[in-house]
Amino acid sequence: MISSNQTKTVASNYRGTDKLIVGIGLAVITFWLFAQTTLNIAPTMSADLKISHNLNNIAVSITALFSGIFIVVAGGLADRIGRVKMTNIGLALSVVGSFLIVISPSGTAVFLLAGRILQGLSAACIMPATLALMQAYFNGKERQRALSFWSIGSWGGSGLCSLFGGFIASTIGWRWIFILSILVAVISYFLLRGTPESKVVTTDKKPFDWTGLIAFIIAMVALNIVIGQGSSLGWLSPAVLTGGAVFIISATAFFRIETKGTNSFVDLTLFKNKTFSGATLSNFLLNGAAGTLLVSLALVQQEAGLSSLQSGLVTVGYLVAILSTIRVGEKLLQKMGPRKPMLLGCFITGMGILLTSFTFLLAKEYIVVSFVGFTLFGVGLGFYATPSTDAALSNVPGDKAGSASGIYKMASSLGAAFGVAISAAIFYGLSKMEGTPPMAAIFMGRTDNIEVRYAAGIGLLFNVFMVVVAIVAIMITVPKTDKSNI
Repeated sequence: MISSNQTKTVASNYRGTDKLIVGIGLAVITFWLFAQTTLNIAPTMSADLKISHNLNNIAVSITALFSGIFIVVAGGLADRIGRVKMTNIGLALSVVGSFLIVISPSGTAVFLLAGRILQGLSAACIMPATLALMQAYFNGKERQRALSFWSIGSWGGSGLCSLFGGFIASTIGWRWIFILSILVAVISYFLLRGTPESKVVTTDKKPFDWTGLIAFIIAMVALNIVIGQGSSLGWLSPAVLTGGAVFIISATAFFRIETKGTNSFVDLTLFKNKTFSGATLSNFLLNGAAGTLLVSLALVQQEAGLSSLQSGLVTVGYLVAILSTIRVGEKLLQKMGPRKPMLLGCFITGMGILLTSFTFLLAKEYIVVSFVGFTLFGVGLGFYATPSTDAALSNVPGDKAGSASGIYKMASSLGAAFGVAISAAIFYGLSKMEGTPPMAAIFMGRTDNIEVRYAAGIGLLFNVFMVVVAIVAIMITVPKTDKSNI
């Protein structure tokens, strides 16, 4: 790690402007608003490109996976080579990735997967670099205002992406989502032009931990492929067993490298702090609940006949709730400390996801119940977000705040990647199940789609289970009083 007396931040007397805020906001939504639309338009993409559900599910989850893998590395590189430069690299990757998706031909997933990987790398570059620029060029209330716009770009984009993607896909075609993403990235680049560079000069010449990074990449990619392809290839097939073995070997190598090395790219010593560990684990699990969107929206499109636009409307309450309750979570944190609002947020989130698992209802009833469920989902995340971040970052030493922030954001992206992949694997895997599923008698209406509805219910209950684990983790690790563990 780099100590404070070894570094010097290089930045001019430049003060941030509204132009910079808008440019950064547009850079952020290239991921949250555009790349994340695949959670809703996945069935449309799969049908148009004539690729299997399993390949399509990998394409959906792999963006968050690569964002999570590289976000810590990209944050460190942004400090060294410049935050503006790293943001521009991210925008360029976003443009190329979106272009590959736009020109993806039918019958192959090569262009789609390559484009989605580049979108993940783009997000890894943009998110930490733009946050650092906000920190460098805004002060006091102006910084709070700038960070609010950054949060609107991320949280607002994630809440709007299903509706936005559904509207574009239903009107002018899903490829236009990524054409618009290219245009937004280009506009962001021109708005950021002229911004003075901000970076850290350090006397620390230690080599980067490439072996640890390579072991981590192999482990995460192997696990994601095993999850995504297991149901189609067979869980005991040679390919899946080989992938599992690769994951175990590379994950073991990663932990050995990181615990014995002196310049680890992931500082595992931070997890000795129980509060940080609990906040990061619960953050991983709550972001993993993004699988709820994929399964529930795929179900209403596939079995209730809703278009991607109509299914996106089911999540409007999620968007409104999450934007209107983030500040409420902040106030609860100030009044109660982090533990109670984190638990309350998880409980409300779990109740909301539980409602979306009522797939035994008639279609019209399910749409209404899931609308309420998604609204509660948004309320819960709004209550949870700020207290969780505060619990994670206020309980680590100041000289490790950067590493802690990177690991916390890495947990967000990896949680979303694996949550979506596992939920999709359960849904599409059980959908192929032969014979009458358990509790078939409780399913109302049509009987020819009980298998699919049952599979969706189990996939959604898996997300409830993740929230329950998050609640247990918080109860065990986060202290009842707002007291630092340092």
